[in-house]
Amino acid sequence: MSNLNIASEQFGDFSKSAVDAAMKFANASFESAERLIALNLEAAKAGLDVTAKNAKSLAAVKDVQELNTVRTKGAETGLEFLMGYSRTFYEVSTAAQAQFSALAEERFATMQKSVAENLDTVAKSAPAGSDVAIAALKSSMAASTAAFDSVSKAAKQFTAFADNAVKVAADTATKATSTAKAAPAAKRK
Repeated sequence: MSNLNIASEQFGDFSKSAVDAAMKFANASFESAERLIALNLEAAKAGLDVTAKNAKSLAAVKDVQELNTVRTKGAETGLEFLMGYSRTFYEVSTAAQAQFSALAEERFATMQKSVAENLDTVAKSAPAGSDVAIAALKSSMAASTAAFDSVSKAAKQFTAFADNAVKVAADTATKATSTAKAAPAAKRK
């Protein structure tokens, strides 16, 4: 097989790989978009239902105390709805980010393997004395791999930290809402 045929075959393989990677990214994007659209549609439906219920409750108000109770319940319901929506939105976003990160890591590993194989092929047919240049390229590739691994590890740690912070904030908000609900009930007794 001639060098031209080998190069043509390698280019074809690279093109197929690039198209496959692009399709994986596109599919992940569409899946995430579908989940977010579904979330927003459900939120709109629930918001409409809550608004209708609140309007009916307000229409039935007979005194100021009852108005205050209806207003407080409406605010509590709105806050609970917002917290639930935010939590679900965050979960969908985090899942998408994890999927994109995994695809990027997979693509980088594939590219790294291809470059290493090509370097080995070049090294076999390189003229005498080019071993220093090949060694420098391999060293450079090892350094870029280590840098990518380091950045990837830091990103995963940051994501875990952010995920924990969001969960703590959500739990704190939920507890604060529960405490706020319990306080007026305790005063009435």
